[in-house]
Parts: sequence; C-alpha cells; structure tokens
Amino acid sequence: MDDAAILKRRGYIMGINLGEGSYAKVKSAYSERLKFNVAVKIIDRKKAPADFLEKFLPREIEILAMLNHHSIIKTYEIFETSDGKVYIVMELGVQGDLLEFIKTRGALQEDDARKKFHQLSSAIKYCHDLDVVHRDLKCENLLLDKDFNIKLSDFGFSKRCLRDDSGRVTLSKTFCGSAAYAAPEVLQGIPYQPKVYDIWSLGVILYIMVCGSMPYDDSNIKKMLRIQKEHRVNFPRSKHLTGECKDLIYRMLQPDVNRRPQIDEILSHCWVQPKAKGMSSAAINKEGESSQGTETSWTPEPNSDKKSATKLEPRKEAQPETKAEEETVLESRQLETPGVTSEPSTKETEEGPLPQPPETHT
Repeated sequence: MDDAAILKRRGYIMGINLGEGSYAKVKSAYSERLKFNVAVKIIDRKKAPADFLEKFLPREIEILAMLNHHSIIKTYEIFETSDGKVYIVMELGVQGDLLEFIKTRGALQEDDARKKFHQLSSAIKYCHDLDVVHRDLKCENLLLDKDFNIKLSDFGFSKRCLRDDSGRVTLSKTFCGSAAYAAPEVLQGIPYQPKVYDIWSLGVILYIMVCGSMPYDDSNIKKMLRIQKEHRVNFPRSKHLTGECKDLIYRMLQPDVNRRPQIDEILSHCWVQPKAKGMSSAAINKEGESSQGTETSWTPEPNSDKKSATKLEPRKEAQPETKAEEETVLESRQLETPGVTSEPSTKETEEGPLPQPPETHT
C-alpha cells in the first residue's frame, strides 16, 4: 500500500511534498479529525542506516512523545506499518522557517527579535529542565506558525542527558549539528557539555536574527575557530544594535564553556526582558562594552560591516580541522524545507569513531 493509501486509512489526505532525502521525506496532509493541515515525516527503515535506527530514531520518538510546549512543534501521532515505515504526524509550520523569512525580509527589528528569541529560549529552558538537549539548533529548524511565532522542530539529534553518580550531566562524545552553528569545543572534537552546546547555537541564531548575516564564515573552519577562540564578534555598524543586545550575543558566543551562560541566565538578561532593566543601560557604554570588565566586551575590527556580513544561506556542514578531524564529521541534513528535516547521522558514536568518514561537503 502506498503512503497516500496508508495515510487515508488513518484519516489524513496527503498533500504536497515538503522535502525528501535518501530514507525519509516530509509530506503535507489534511487531518480529517483535526480539521487542519499537518506535516507527516515518513521514514523508511529499509533504507535507513543502522546507527540511525538503533540510536537516533528511538531517541527522537521517545523525546517527541514527552514534549508539550507552545513554542515546540506538536507531535499528534506516531505509527508504524508492517513493511517498516514510520509515520510521524506533526504541526505544520505554515509560514516556513526562520532562515527563509530573514533571507526574504532581512534582519529583524530588535523588538521582533526579542519576542521570537524569548519564545525559542523558553522552549530550550523547557527542554533543558527535562534534561533534553536539541544539539541541532539552527534557523532552518525554527518554523513559524500563522502568526509568525517560533516553533522549534527537528529533534533528530536530540537526546536525554546522562548524569554521573554525583548528579552532574556527563559529557557527550557524539559530534553532530551544523558547522556554522556549532560551538568551538564541538568543532575541535572535544567531549562537550550538551546543554552548553545549545547555548552557543542560540547565540548564532540571535546574531542572525538582528544582523541578517552569519557571525562567522564557516568556509574556512580553521580560521573560524581561531576567531571564535579569541572571542571576537563583529557587528555590522549599519544595524545600530543596542549595547544590551550585543552584550547578550557576546555572552552566548563565549568560547570558555565554564563562562558561557545557562538558559536561565539568558532568560533573565535585561535585553530579553521587555520591561525589566536587570542591568542598567548605563552599565553598557556606547561601544557596547560592559563597564564590569572584559567579560562582556568584544573585538570589533575596522570596517566590520564588510567582515561580518557573511552570506546567509542554508549551511552545509564542514569537517572539523582539528587533530580529530579524521574521526568526526558534522553531517548535513538532506531535508532543508519547512516541516521537519530528518536523517541525523554522525560518524562518531558514543562508543568511538566509525572508520572512513565521508567526504566533506562544500
């Protein structure tokens, strides 16, 4: 029986194709029960790699079933057929994804960015409080509903955090995500704190929201890493960003994992709070540097308008240029359309690297 017939039996009238990869695709469908359109991710077990079937898919299904937050894409139903196809029926991001929105309309005004970023941060806090980490935060995975509210999607790389005997979250060794959004420790192949990794990606997303460009050029990973480790963040002067906004971005793009803020600190930052001042504007001078010291300063370069305006495109993944570069690869997602991209696959498992990583995609 084909997909349309299977979905029809479950009360869905299949619509257009939203995206397709080697072993998964996303279709739109009309739900006769819900009386509105949904997205259906269809995964073919017969075509999927073993590590996806054994690790990533069970994690995604488990996590999707437990999440219930207004800024996270809802999962309505998950079912599987006898021939090995898994159907995940989800909320449809009717206004597309944030990347396309910014590419079409340009950078957001700070008030709009604040609203959307607060929605996203609330979703991440909800996940982190449940010890769930996303590990693939990027603009393509932030869908927009009919009112242009943020809906976090694609939990294909997500996992439940493990804790040691003392209750501390253990480090992750599975290196995944998109290079342009990946924290320096991940690019270097260092075992990382998964919640802290999410925070770096949040910093990249907020930069894109308010600047309309990428904070770092990932066409040269080695050079990008050097700039990141020097804690340099260049802001386009033409955007006239407030010091509070630049301060928050700078804090999140902190290369020292022990100094990078947690999600509660981000939500309590003065810029995120529409009315609360938290830190007075006077504490941040006109150059955007905190009078508290170097922690909240950045290193602007001459003509930073040109140097920070990295072209905003869907980011493909690059191989980390570190001593572990032969062992870790950041994988690209094959479904880049609104809906849910799937096909998470890393070439480093938590038990050790797999041999012969694929070629770097450029």
